[in-house]
Amino acid sequence: MKFEGIYTPAITPLTASGEIDKAAFSDVLEYLIESKVHGIIIGGSTGEYYAHTAQERIELATQAKDVIGARLPLVIGTGAIRTEDSVEYAKAAREIKADAILVGSPPYALPTEKENAIHALTVDRAAGLPIMLYNYPARMGVSMGPEYFAAVVESKNIVAIKESSGDMAQVHRLAREYPNISLSCGWDDQALEFFAWGARSWVCAGSNFIPREHVALYEACVVEKDFDKGRKIMSAFMPLMDFLESGKFVQSIKVGCALNGLRTGGVRSPLQPLYDHEKQALQDIITTLKRDVAQVTGSAK
Repeated sequence: MKFEGIYTPAITPLTASGEIDKAAFSDVLEYLIESKVHGIIIGGSTGEYYAHTAQERIELATQAKDVIGARLPLVIGTGAIRTEDSVEYAKAAREIKADAILVGSPPYALPTEKENAIHALTVDRAAGLPIMLYNYPARMGVSMGPEYFAAVVESKNIVAIKESSGDMAQVHRLAREYPNISLSCGWDDQALEFFAWGARSWVCAGSNFIPREHVALYEACVVEKDFDKGRKIMSAFMPLMDFLESGKFVQSIKVGCALNGLRTGGVRSPLQPLYDHEKQALQDIITTLKRDVAQVTGSAK
């Protein structure tokens, strides 16, 4: 499997009582398909996997496959503290015939690089599916380094990495030393740099509510190889990226989706919703972003 294009880590809508809203979840998936993203990830941080029970995670993955069918690649997250739990999510992904799995580092446990590699390879054996690694040391507490990669490159299933360290030197090392592992942007305000270093995909939470604008940046940089155009689009994105990184990330993504008419509900504790002034600020940023990107791409009316 080749990871190319915009991969959206889908949100998980909730009812007023905090239960998963399955009908609204189907609507979210249909919206993303209609918006022409290139793949969908279920069980990512944006989907609040950490606040779900094991049963909820497996049911969401199953529903996603039922809705999406073969229309888009479906990637299932396997994140968990215990390797045994990640293995169960990997097995579930195999059973529903998902296209790939997302494999990160177990949070909180702080494994060594060798231990982390054993974790990844154990999950790999359980699924036998293409793997996108997920390096996010700010959340997981450890980073995937040379010893880790020396061990995991033995698996032909490991085909891509969502690199979310924020360290551009890490991007350089991956591009130079591991060309067999495709780079995927996992640090949004570095998307332009990732594409310049050969990344052909971008896992971006914001594509839940402005998918076409994310696709526009991908097409400018990867398809058209027009980095002048890409820089202009990226510049239009920066106020949104600054807003999202200022806190309340998942809440902001859900508000953005609600502005598009999708039913999202709130977020599960310990997270709390945006204040009204924050919602207004986000709406203003999105309005300006859409206008500016439309002017760059020539789609402004």
